[in-house]
Amino acid sequence: MDILKSIVPGVVNCLSPHAQREFSYWYNSSANFENLKAELDRLKDERESIQRRVSEAERKSEKIEEKVEKWLVNANKSIEQAAKFIQDEEKANERCLMGLFPNWITRYQHGKEAETEKEALFKLREEAGRFDDRISYRTVPEDIWLKSHKGYEAFESRRSTLEAIKNALIDVNVSIIGVYGMGGIGKTTLVKKVARQALEDKHFDMVVFSEVSQTPDIKKIQQEIAEKLGLELHEEVESRRASRLYERLRNEKKILVILDNIWKHLDLETVGIPFGEDHKGCKLLLTARDRSVLLKMGSKDNFLINNLNEEEAWRLFKMMAGDDVENRELKSTAIDVARACGGLPIALSTVAKALRSKSPHQWKNSLRELRTPSMVNFEGVSAETYSSIELSFNHLKGEQLKKIFLLGSLMGNGIHTLDLFKYSMGLGIFKGVNKMEDARDKLYALVHELRDSCLLLEGDSNEEFSMHDVVRDVAISIACRHQHVFLAENEDVWDWPDEDALRKCNAVSLRNNSNREFPEGLECPNLEFLYLSLKDSSLEINIPENFFVGMKKLRVLDFTRMQFSSFPSSIDLLVNLHTLCLDQSALGDIAIIGKLKNLEVLSFLKSDIKKLPEELGQLSKLRLLDLTDCFLLKVIAPNVISSLIRLEELYMGNCFIEWEVERANSKRSNASLDELMHLPRLTTLEIDVKNDSILPEGFLARKLERFKISIGNESFRHPVLFGQYWFESRPHFLIDSNRKFSRALKLKLDFMDICSIKLQGINKVEYLLLDKLRGIKNVIFNLDTEGFSQLKLLGVQNNPDFFCIVDSREMVASDAFPLLESLGLHNLINMERICIDRLKVESFNELKVIQAYNCDKLSNIFWLSTTKCLPRLERIAVINCSKMKEIFAIGEEVDNAIEKIEFAQLRSLSLGNLPEVTSFCRELTTLKLQDLPKLRCLYPGMHTSEWPALEILLVYRCDKLKIFAADLSQNNVNDQLGIPAQQPLLPLEKG
Repeated sequence: MDILKSIVPGVVNCLSPHAQREFSYWYNSSANFENLKAELDRLKDERESIQRRVSEAERKSEKIEEKVEKWLVNANKSIEQAAKFIQDEEKANERCLMGLFPNWITRYQHGKEAETEKEALFKLREEAGRFDDRISYRTVPEDIWLKSHKGYEAFESRRSTLEAIKNALIDVNVSIIGVYGMGGIGKTTLVKKVARQALEDKHFDMVVFSEVSQTPDIKKIQQEIAEKLGLELHEEVESRRASRLYERLRNEKKILVILDNIWKHLDLETVGIPFGEDHKGCKLLLTARDRSVLLKMGSKDNFLINNLNEEEAWRLFKMMAGDDVENRELKSTAIDVARACGGLPIALSTVAKALRSKSPHQWKNSLRELRTPSMVNFEGVSAETYSSIELSFNHLKGEQLKKIFLLGSLMGNGIHTLDLFKYSMGLGIFKGVNKMEDARDKLYALVHELRDSCLLLEGDSNEEFSMHDVVRDVAISIACRHQHVFLAENEDVWDWPDEDALRKCNAVSLRNNSNREFPEGLECPNLEFLYLSLKDSSLEINIPENFFVGMKKLRVLDFTRMQFSSFPSSIDLLVNLHTLCLDQSALGDIAIIGKLKNLEVLSFLKSDIKKLPEELGQLSKLRLLDLTDCFLLKVIAPNVISSLIRLEELYMGNCFIEWEVERANSKRSNASLDELMHLPRLTTLEIDVKNDSILPEGFLARKLERFKISIGNESFRHPVLFGQYWFESRPHFLIDSNRKFSRALKLKLDFMDICSIKLQGINKVEYLLLDKLRGIKNVIFNLDTEGFSQLKLLGVQNNPDFFCIVDSREMVASDAFPLLESLGLHNLINMERICIDRLKVESFNELKVIQAYNCDKLSNIFWLSTTKCLPRLERIAVINCSKMKEIFAIGEEVDNAIEKIEFAQLRSLSLGNLPEVTSFCRELTTLKLQDLPKLRCLYPGMHTSEWPALEILLVYRCDKLKIFAADLSQNNVNDQLGIPAQQPLLPLEKG
């Protein structure tokens, strides 16, 4: 070989350029392999860099650019191919002829392939270098009301009106449509139904909705519309915001803008909404209580929503009141009560719910009250409506329920449960309840009771709710009469009440106002509740030093979106103050708060504080401290937290304190996590800890009722909403965004020994996300041998050491995951099985969602014998699992029982990029498209099988899949699903 090398250069020089290149493949074979390895490492680094950016974008619920997604797919495929090729390098070194000479042909072939592979990797890396900084873009989630039909009742008397509004919407000569009727008649519910139908029928590309209300806030309306359009309005001047919004709306070809609950003329140009000849593709749908308002707005096609007829009113009333109204003793009275509600849906609902299960005497008394309505009759609300709602209020059981209802009416349209809780605690509504956790349970029970009474509406999540504007009007009227409340909302100019009125006031609520004048010492001897928030928090305000002198009874003080350098000195006179909220405020010196010795609730949510001073350690009665989203807070004076010995709830989510470790004979400048261990009453904790090395031992072993703890770098994904459905085309762990888990834990620990005593107590979690836990081979044995009896959602990702989720051979106690509802697996490159050995029937019995992404060694999801334990399975997504053979495998013991296996609840099935998968389950029979009665969403390149509840089917790049079979030509799809040829379900292409 050495002799050959010495004579090669001379020989090569005599060859043609093409021959020289071919010869170099043999001669430089070893160098080519080394170059390939180096290029492979460089491409891996580039892929990891882009993947980190993609993960960060996905965490923000942004959509990844298609070119970036394609690049990642190609990069993963090329890296896998190159790595496999390098593993075969030794074959190129095989010798022939008893080992005397190298296998020159193999050496040449491998040298050439190595050079080709290297060039391909180099081109991919070059392509990544051409990506600009933007790899993703924001998406706008669809409004919940566009997906939910809840609350709409199809009354026959309104069918013609509904059709007339729909026809007006598609009339090219009509630009503004109006709907009017008295408060509580159902205008908003009806127009939302119309909008949903118009969107489903493809008459519009987009629908935006904004409630105008009695006191319009132009900036709020602009913001609501802009957010739906994905437009950011940074300008403060309304006219400039209007110009930007106007131009953006003109870019939408077909858009429906709904402006709900208009009380007076609203200048559309001031808002920035084009209409008529300015943009014929923009239709406006308006609702108002007065037709004259719609005429002033330029609406010529206006539709009156009438009261329900007697038959419809009785049907709705009976639905809400229950079957007892059919009793002979009660029916005639119940019919008269329903008639007295005047055919108003909101009156019928509230009265029926209030009288449900009541005695005949109570029904008769209510009928008498309804027949003698209150003389109170303010604009847009009839005396009958007012009377019916007040009747429901009077029927509420107990003063606590009434106080919660009236307090909620002072809090605007969107009411956050935690805010209501803070106020309720401050006002002492829950007397006789010692623990805050018990008080919280009481509040939730009361809120649910108010919802059942139709006096409250469900909000966008479990942690908030709302109140119908008519109900709120009545509630505020009742509050003003009985509790001497003064309220002003969205007012630019207003005057404080006169001295006599202030002396009687129990509550003052000034929301989103522009008035920055604070008078000298107000005399409010009975004032217990004071709420002040400003529209614009950018300007500093000055509160007179003696402002609080005349408020000795004040129990709740809330300053929201305020900016002041210091508090007035008179605040230390508020000896009865129990709740202080300074949310979203710019605060200076807060040391004086330490003098409020009776304070029990203190909230700085989203404020700009940078340090908690040592004076706050004097708040020995403090029970709740909220520092959520205080991003600038870095320092808490040492021993402040440990001094709050009565603290029960501590919220520090997205608050990144530079914690120090407590050491003997060492003076600290910041708080330590050990201080939390000295709070004997702590039951609720939300905290983010970046450095896991500073965790005290037994940190998770505390008896916490509720917690949300993140340890290590943040790595938490949110789902992406696509149309009406959750889609699993990329690695997003499916999470119900409306659901709040009481006990959530996120761990991303690169170097820590997970089996440390520091993580004792992990088995209590409901939500668990594990990221990069090196050294862990299976969740059950390494983390909780009792099987995570309370866990409802489990996400595991980015762990090269995971072999399985549960090995039942090593279990020492009960079944695994008896309550688990969602299981997400991502980037577990060495995981071979989810379960090893058979599990008992209780295991995975509640599982609804399974997702697996980039699990290269996973051959199946579950054994079919285990699938008998999955009666609630609703969604399956298996993407990029290169060794997957079949989704569900069959155990030998199953034999003939296979025919009994059903997927009766399965609604969504997504299978993608599974090159080795041959079947979903090899024994299932093949069926036609008509066997999927509920299928709504069909994608090209897929096949079908039988599940009665299936709505979404997505199958792509599964070339060996044979168990599904169907003719997917466009006409055949239309024929089998009963769709006219001119209305295709979806444009189908060759898969």
